[in-house]
Amino acid sequence: MRAWLCLICGWIYDEKSGVSDDDIEPETPWEDVPPNWTCPRCHARKEDFEETRISG
Repeated sequence: MRAWLCLICGWIYDEKSGVSDDDIEPETPWEDVPPNWTCPRCHARKEDFEETRISG
């Protein structure tokens, strides 16, 4: 599973976890996140995210 970092505020979308508040199920690949979805913290668009590694 991959993770995506918001370049505006630093919030991380983790494919393993999804975003329950936005009805994005765990293990949802980034490509399947709706194109109009925005960061839950700062409302940045998907194009403001980049793939990142998280330790753990």
